Amino acid sequence: MDNRILIIEGISKRYGGLQALHNVHLDVQRGEVHAVVGENGAGKSTLMKILGGIVKRDSGKVYFRGQEVNFISPIEAIQAGLSVIHQELSMLPTMNVIENVYMGRMPSRFGRINWLTAEQDTRRVLAQVGLEIDPYTIVNDLSISQRQLVEIAKAISINASLIIMDEPNSSLAGAETERLFSVIESLKQQGVAIIYVSHKIEEVLRISDRITGLRDGEYVDTIRKAEASVEKIIRMMVGRELHRENIHVGHALGGVLLETRKLTGPHFADVSFTIRQGEIVGFAGLVGAGRSEVARAIFGADPFTSGEIVFEGQPVRFHSPAEAIAHGLAMVQEDRKKLSLFMGLPIAFNMALAEMPRQTMSRSGIINYANVTRILTEFVNKLNLKFGDFDDPVSSLSGGNQQKTVLARWLATKPRLLILDEPTHGIDVGAKVEIYKLMHQLSLEGIGILLISSELPEILLMSDRVVVMREGQVTGILNRSQLSEDVIMACATYNVHEITAAAA
Repeated sequence: MDNRILIIEGISKRYGGLQALHNVHLDVQRGEVHAVVGENGAGKSTLMKILGGIVKRDSGKVYFRGQEVNFISPIEAIQAGLSVIHQELSMLPTMNVIENVYMGRMPSRFGRINWLTAEQDTRRVLAQVGLEIDPYTIVNDLSISQRQLVEIAKAISINASLIIMDEPNSSLAGAETERLFSVIESLKQQGVAIIYVSHKIEEVLRISDRITGLRDGEYVDTIRKAEASVEKIIRMMVGRELHRENIHVGHALGGVLLETRKLTGPHFADVSFTIRQGEIVGFAGLVGAGRSEVARAIFGADPFTSGEIVFEGQPVRFHSPAEAIAHGLAMVQEDRKKLSLFMGLPIAFNMALAEMPRQTMSRSGIINYANVTRILTEFVNKLNLKFGDFDDPVSSLSGGNQQKTVLARWLATKPRLLILDEPTHGIDVGAKVEIYKLMHQLSLEGIGILLISSELPEILLMSDRVVVMREGQVTGILNRSQLSEDVIMACATYNVHEITAAAA
């Protein structure tokens, strides 16, 4: 008996001059977790959008539950029993959780919405993903991780027989990720099939039954979990071995570039640390520890109530990011879609946004576009950014290439201090290595880097020192010789008095 719930044959898709997919095929069995891996630009998200009825394929066939299908809208896919959780969250921020979970399918009777039924069902699916919130909460008031869990709850609510999860835990902390894996196991036991798209090889090895690799829009191979290893998956993704152990090695540092003294704000208190020229200082801690809030206060994006910031030996207090940029700071923020990118505008505009005012000819006020293009091309090559044309909207890029666009924007300003908040969020292993090498090169050039990351291996790999925060306070500052996952987690979860012994 054929146990396959989904069969894909010869799927191809082109965007202008960019061949996103070429003759891709795979199949998914009932009750199976089938991982799909590949670098940015490999075509993973495009394939998922085709399956979910968002993007029209150029050629090929799709069979779902034994029938050939050609979904022309997400609603049609949902009605057939196929749900997609997208990498870029697709929620309506001004509506509440109930309205987002039941978007387009609110329970009603005689033309009136049955809010009691909707509320009860929403509470049930929220409980399944371990999210304890009021279902009438406006989505804009939720954190990124909470929104991600609401998206997962929404997919569960339609009782789908196939759920596609495109980077579903990209914004989740450790405990939330464990809850997600528990939900996936429960769905699997119920016979629900899962397509799991992820850049995180360790979790792919942990939860998948089979793994399919895509590279440059083409099918590479499908292997069973028993055959898989980190090295084999990396070779499927990038076609080569990757060595990360010696990317960032110690080198001579310059003088103190940035110092905060007892910096205090709405979500943090008494934060003191330094960054030297050429030093990469990692910021570690659990979600809600206050790391991003401290960085935004330094950058002038959020206020602070007391304390002092000293930059290049001078006390400063930036009242806006524009002031910080003028002084030589740059910041890549975590939520690129909400805080950094203009999704409908061209790639070139998004990359050049911070640099264009500096390329204005002083007398005429005309922007030197030739020089801007030269600068952008330099960083396109450095970051290996994959796209069709500079005039394409930035929304046409994969999540990882969108992040590279933001990186290019700030690197073009030649900052002396670069704040990176989750810089490899949504980026595949090959692109991560490229960004790590770039960070190391920038540090050799004397640029100080404040690296905020929820991935402990990234913190351990790239940091010269690590500042650990817990509930808005610094609970440990660790030298490279002291670094280990155990010590960092001790600092992130215990009180200050217990850390001293743990770090020793």
